[in-house]
Amino acid sequence: MEEISKLPLPEAFLDFLKENGLDPSVYSAADSTPRYIRLKTGNEADLEEIEAELKCKLEKVVWLSGFYSLPPDIKIATSMAYKQGKIYGIDAASGAAVSALNISAGDHVLDLCAAPGAKLCMILDIIGDSGSVTGVDVARHRLAACRTLLQKYALGDRCRLFVADGTTFSLVPLRLHLDPGSCNSVLQEKDDTFREWTSRIPWKERKRAVKARENAASKAIVRSEHPELIFYGRRSGIVGLTKEEIYQSVCNSEVSSSGYDKVLVDAECTHDGSIKHIQKFENWGWTTLQRRVLDPERTDSVTNLQLKLLTNGFRLLKVGGLLVYSTCSLTAAQNEDVVEQFLKDNASAELQEIDVAKNWPCTRPERDLRSTSLGVYASKFMAIWA
Repeated sequence: MEEISKLPLPEAFLDFLKENGLDPSVYSAADSTPRYIRLKTGNEADLEEIEAELKCKLEKVVWLSGFYSLPPDIKIATSMAYKQGKIYGIDAASGAAVSALNISAGDHVLDLCAAPGAKLCMILDIIGDSGSVTGVDVARHRLAACRTLLQKYALGDRCRLFVADGTTFSLVPLRLHLDPGSCNSVLQEKDDTFREWTSRIPWKERKRAVKARENAASKAIVRSEHPELIFYGRRSGIVGLTKEEIYQSVCNSEVSSSGYDKVLVDAECTHDGSIKHIQKFENWGWTTLQRRVLDPERTDSVTNLQLKLLTNGFRLLKVGGLLVYSTCSLTAAQNEDVVEQFLKDNASAELQEIDVAKNWPCTRPERDLRSTSLGVYASKFMAIWA
């Protein structure tokens, strides 16, 4: 396939870049942009063996813990290291967004736009044997892919996954119910409690679930009564609870003390900052680029969604909690403009310095983070009062 650097970018896209103060030459680097992997915690001793199998040197990304870069033509999917769950592919931009959150062991973290799952894996790898992670995505098939990743990398013990609209999701972490050992007496007393999750669902239950989804579709129901729980780990807080207990509502005053410690809103965007993504339009057709990236109605719809996701994610933070909003767009409309409107609407939100980014290949970490080379924008907020 001919490289994008050898093809003229459409005039409309060049105009789009000019309007946003972006240099078109950045997209000529598609053929030399490295790919990135993250080494799952505990596999550091296998690094030389992995390099030998991949037949290339893995360059340590000094500013991003656990990350390595490798040539873009190297395929990892057929390697034993990948099949055995020792490494996983993840963009440096995604890693930067997660790292900006300063996640600590014991944190209760919400990933409000969780699919396709690499960020989720990284978050769970960081929290280790304490805390919890809640993954949310509106697309069931994409969230199912997250579930597959969690099982492959054995990282799902403290995670629960909900198919839900991130703009309205309202469940707080189950802070007091993370040890399934404490639920034994409850399990003996109640028949309607959640047992340990298994992918081997009885045939009757599968049939009921399929019928329920079909009925919902036939009635054009956009939002169900409760988010659909499609996975939960043994220490996610679900085991031993009833459906009513899991979905109990809380008021805003309760969220201030029982909400999430950290929230990641890696929002839907036009992906114009991703060199690899723009390169795909060679095959998809530049008219598709017009519809997905350049169309004003599409952009307005996306920025409206982004503001709603950011607002709802912040609503679920406890006081003192931190939220990172990120996109792989480099346009002000999807980044600074969204943040400006959010701050106007939320007096309890305080913009924070992204202190870990001082040595990153980016600009302005003291107020937000922007990197053309990585194709990422991020801002960080703290909830300073309820």
